[in-house]
Amino acid sequence: MNWKSIPSIRNEFDFRVAGRWLLYGLIVGVISGLGAILFQTLLEIVKEYAMVHWMGLEPGSPGGEVPIIKLIQGNFNPIYVVLIPAAGGLVAGFFVYTFAPEAEGHGTDEAIKSFHKRRGVIRPAVPIVKLIASIITLGTGGSGGREGPIAQIGAGFGSFLSMRLGLDVRTRRWLLAAGMGAGIGSIFRAPLAGALFAAEVLYSSAEVEAEVILPAVVSSIIAYSVYSFRFGWEHIFTNVSEHGFSNPLELIPYSIEGVVLALAALLFVKSFYGMRGVFTRWNIPKILKPAIGGALTGIITLTLIELTNDHKYIIAVMGGGYGILQEIFQNGLVNISLLALLLVAFGKILTTSFTIGSGGSAGVFGPSMVIGGTLGAAIGFLMQFVFPGIQLYPSTFAIVGMAGFFAAAANTPISTIIMVSELTGNYELLLPSMWVCSISYMVARKWSIYKGQVPSKMYSQAHFGEYAHDIFETTHVQESFKSGRSIESLSPEVGGEQIIKLMTEKKQRIFPVLDHDHTILGVFTTTDITKMLLEGRESTTLAKDLMQPVLLEVGPGDTIRKAQQIMMEHQVEELLVVDDHQQPANIIGVITAADIIRTYNRKLSEKKFGNDKDEAMPSDDAVVGNLMLKNIIERDVMTISPDATLRELVKVITNSKRNIFPVVGEHGKYFGIILLNDVRKVMFDVIKYDELKVNDIMTAAPGLVNIDDTMNAVLEKFESTNAWNLPVVDRYNRYRGLVSKSTIFSVYRNQLLLKTTQ
Repeated sequence: MNWKSIPSIRNEFDFRVAGRWLLYGLIVGVISGLGAILFQTLLEIVKEYAMVHWMGLEPGSPGGEVPIIKLIQGNFNPIYVVLIPAAGGLVAGFFVYTFAPEAEGHGTDEAIKSFHKRRGVIRPAVPIVKLIASIITLGTGGSGGREGPIAQIGAGFGSFLSMRLGLDVRTRRWLLAAGMGAGIGSIFRAPLAGALFAAEVLYSSAEVEAEVILPAVVSSIIAYSVYSFRFGWEHIFTNVSEHGFSNPLELIPYSIEGVVLALAALLFVKSFYGMRGVFTRWNIPKILKPAIGGALTGIITLTLIELTNDHKYIIAVMGGGYGILQEIFQNGLVNISLLALLLVAFGKILTTSFTIGSGGSAGVFGPSMVIGGTLGAAIGFLMQFVFPGIQLYPSTFAIVGMAGFFAAAANTPISTIIMVSELTGNYELLLPSMWVCSISYMVARKWSIYKGQVPSKMYSQAHFGEYAHDIFETTHVQESFKSGRSIESLSPEVGGEQIIKLMTEKKQRIFPVLDHDHTILGVFTTTDITKMLLEGRESTTLAKDLMQPVLLEVGPGDTIRKAQQIMMEHQVEELLVVDDHQQPANIIGVITAADIIRTYNRKLSEKKFGNDKDEAMPSDDAVVGNLMLKNIIERDVMTISPDATLRELVKVITNSKRNIFPVVGEHGKYFGIILLNDVRKVMFDVIKYDELKVNDIMTAAPGLVNIDDTMNAVLEKFESTNAWNLPVVDRYNRYRGLVSKSTIFSVYRNQLLLKTTQ
């Protein structure tokens, strides 16, 4: 063996990266698996006491889940059916709203939001509170699933690990998603589906976060192994019918099932968020809301039990409800009536909406499986009469229904198909599952139970930098600046007073200095003029004294990336656009920071919506829309009272580097502005120092910005007024601060650079 070849072999493989990800995946997987064991153990104990022993109800369980504890079933107690879920909601609400409000509702959505909008950050307290609150909510009869809590628990640890190790934002997001997939893959014993779900659930369109899949696969396999080592390796549902797909005509009733499931998913989403809206608007203490939701869940359960005199299967509208699915898979509809199936399906929609919509802590995957399974079985039963010539089985429609319903409700067709197959162990129904999921997904793709999803990577802050770089490198100055904008040039010998007059008349901020041959010698800006005014040397200064030898210019064929870099280097917000194909070079316009921002937003809009769409975008679709006005207002700008004297005003001007001064009276009332140009003739007249009042020389601002305006509206006001600074007021005309183009561009630029490096 040639030992000298070992270093070259090592260079061919990235063992360091592979080893690092295996280590990260191992840690996240182990903790997620242990978390799933703890969650399942405590949940079973609470459920056994609360529902079996005290309520006197036997909710049943999947065949693959061996009972951890078995108590003697108590006598049926209707009062406890209402009081225990209410008490559970009260306790869960206390933990959630006291320690981690993010833990309310279905946890998967919070994990999705953290991935897209919070740089992969989940507070360490959230998974712990989610664990406790979900065990109490589900164990005491609240309607919900286990995937939300365990997803947030796994995602929370992935986020915690990455922050403890000081990993970058991109890796943190991957570990968050890997933890989410590990939690789901373990508790449902579906490692492949868990990994795919973590990558697919992030988007409402048919897009997958491909980079997440491999880390999630590693974590999911480890978590599944840890969990199954304790609870067994069987599929969750056992003794499932082996009926498969053998007749192309079966696609007809399956198509009908797909449409019905999509409509039912719409009903579920509307009911869920409608109820959530009701509870949100209800002006009572938040910790009471889950208690009321729990009580309503109990009342619905009692009503359905009285209606059908069926304790065994109607109980599926509470808790997880998997017992009825095990019965359908194992014995078909021998013991279950069509009425019971329909009541469970629609009752589960209501109880889940009350439990989670009120602020209870649980997931929506479990209820979706019960709703889809029972509704699918009912459809299969009816299809036997509609298509008597085709051999159909309600149990197969139940399996396919589970997949189709959740695919429609959550926009996750791929992972759901795999998930249901791994849950049941029936891989013979992959084809009809694919068929039904495709139909239900295409019909229902406009809505989703997960509001944290974004349409595509274009909308995710995790990928913002990718598209920003592309836009900045492929967009040219000629597409950005406004042609025809009048640019006044000066000769080197023009005096300071004429320059000031010109600046006042033209509202121009950058001035090229040309010689007699129209060759550009240099430029100066309003900053240079302001400095000249403060030093009182306007009568002795010429244009050639003000100009900078550095030419602040770009060509029409240069990219806006180059324009942005020049602005950053020289701390300016305007550049000359110069066509150097002519000699001497011809100044054809000016490009501003606002031009670059607007061009970026327009290009981003075209990428998202196509060139045939309106350029205006929703306020939260781009970086400029994400900027909050209240966060970029300059509040430390020196103000002046309308009753102040010119002497006091001159002191303020001397101590400030600004050329605009808001006039603010008592109680913050806004009156107007003082511009440096407006007082330049009187500020050096000492005789008038105590005679003139600010109220006598102030002017109205060219425009006012309201504190509630969107950033796009603010930019419109800057564009229409040609101003560079605008006062910000509230609806009571109280002064709140000053906003400037330069500040907007600076913050925008910083956010862009930050996201580009993520």
